[in-house]
Amino acid sequence: MVSADFARNTLGVIGNIISIILFLSTVPTFYRIWKNKSVERFSPVPYLVTFVNCGLWIFYGLPFVHPHSLLVTTTNGAGILIESVYLLLFIIYSDHKNRIRVLLVLLFEIIFLGVLFVLVLTLAHTTKLRSSIVGGICVAGNIMMYASPLSVMKMVITTKSVEYMPFLLSLFCFANGVCWFSYALIRFDPFVAVPNGLGALFGLAQLILYATYYKSTQEMIAKRKDKSELVLGNGNVATSAGAINGEVERV
Repeated sequence: MVSADFARNTLGVIGNIISIILFLSTVPTFYRIWKNKSVERFSPVPYLVTFVNCGLWIFYGLPFVHPHSLLVTTTNGAGILIESVYLLLFIIYSDHKNRIRVLLVLLFEIIFLGVLFVLVLTLAHTTKLRSSIVGGICVAGNIMMYASPLSVMKMVITTKSVEYMPFLLSLFCFANGVCWFSYALIRFDPFVAVPNGLGALFGLAQLILYATYYKSTQEMIAKRKDKSELVLGNGNVATSAGAINGEVERV
């Protein structure tokens, strides 16, 4: 018989793997930034929000804040390292104004995490109270993160196209939410269960939208491709006609 702790640890390890895949899902974006030596119109906001959110969850998972939650700390430790690399690339390849802005926000986040760390450890003397304070802040941050796909979902419904909502990203968001929600239920932890339950629901909604609009998306892409080929074909005909006229004139 599998013990509850073994099942919980197994889910935590799987959750770590899925979370790291999610963190690495934006590597193509940053490869493009590095290759073009420019951040173009990409926003640093999602990465700044994820950075501070990972910092909060690292704090939450420490034994002297919320015991038996070390796997929460490890997954977010990996996340904060990955986000740090992303933000470093933003700082390197942004213009002067945006570089200063990112540095100031990052500095504020680091100071905020440091002050919170000191205050919680100094003023809250039980793990229960520390868990409540840090967990409440973590939940608020996670809900804001999970609400961000709503704008993309709205665009999908409006355009009837899932072209800009990657399937694998939606799938891993759903899997990540389900995994950590299940993890939180075994040794009940409302601060992990609530945001990840919402994350699983948002991920499921994205997958339903994907299934609903996949066919119409393929039709739109096919029509656009046919149209571009038609324009290209007309251009080739015009070029050929011009060449024939030139030959006639020379004769």
